[in-house]
Amino acid sequence: MKALRWHGLKDLRLETISEPVASKGKVKIRVECCGICGSDLHEYVAGPIFIPQGTEHPLTGEKAPIVMGHEFSGQVVEIGEGVNTIKVGDRVVVEPVFACGTCAACKQGKYNLCEKMGFLGLAGGGGGFSEYVACDEHMVHKIPDSLSYEQGALVEPSAVALYAVRSSQLKAGDKAVVFGAGPIGLLVIEALKAAGAAEIYAVELSPERKNKAAELGAIVIDPKEYDVVQEIHNRTNGGADIAFEVTGVPPVLTQAIESTKIAGQIMIVSIFEREASIKPNHIVMKERNMTGIIGYRDVFPAVISLMEKGFFPADKLVTQRIQLDDIVEHGFEALLKEKNQVKILVSPRA
Repeated sequence: MKALRWHGLKDLRLETISEPVASKGKVKIRVECCGICGSDLHEYVAGPIFIPQGTEHPLTGEKAPIVMGHEFSGQVVEIGEGVNTIKVGDRVVVEPVFACGTCAACKQGKYNLCEKMGFLGLAGGGGGFSEYVACDEHMVHKIPDSLSYEQGALVEPSAVALYAVRSSQLKAGDKAVVFGAGPIGLLVIEALKAAGAAEIYAVELSPERKNKAAELGAIVIDPKEYDVVQEIHNRTNGGADIAFEVTGVPPVLTQAIESTKIAGQIMIVSIFEREASIKPNHIVMKERNMTGIIGYRDVFPAVISLMEKGFFPADKLVTQRIQLDDIVEHGFEALLKEKNQVKILVSPRA
């Protein structure tokens, strides 16, 4: 089958590899749709970050080259011995988290914090930028017929956003600000709407992404036009209740901290490629709280239910649909060069 594999920095290759099989406890899925994630882009331009290179991943036993893609939907075409919750023909999405099940975090049910944690499509195990994937039964979630495969491909990134909001101190009626209206930032806006935020501000430079944020109901603030921190304090009468940092840009983290009110909260959602300097007194003197999240846990069913109610709409978030053969030029490179892109979906079949 065709599959896109990461070999090294700026080295992605579309290759022919063996088709996976549904061994004991596994489910084989024909991939219908897979999104290009910001994590995939980071691996392309600055990796390896999560991808094991030189040393095998402790849970998958794999190292580069690995098949990429972890935001995908598809149809079950084969089940292995012992599988009883999934059947052939089911329409599904995959929660692509590998966890050991025995470390302190796993014993507490916090499998996304596993000491050996990895993601299918980054740590091995196959990936959605291919024709088929075989994965463990517990990773598979069924989606209803009312949701398209395109919508299904947004479940994984939407889970990041919903988990970020559910992990925060947000209460219905609160005021929130989202720094960065890329794919995850836009999904955070949707999750904030679902959680009952009264006012949602989006800080973004890109005209296209500003328009998307506004279309989703956010109040947009352009940092070229305003002193962002002062403007947020003016509009919220003292600062936002919660700020979500979704850019991974070090100076923006400082803005996120300073934009919140006394005893406000800062949620770090992005993955940073380098160190970010902050002034601890900006937290201490206002008794602010800052925390971060990685991935998600126990939210896929909630995301799917919210999608059935119209949240996280693919028609407003997907900006391009491409074939697997064109993924490097019209996918990864397009995301680097074309600031109007939000979410690009890839199909392995013509």
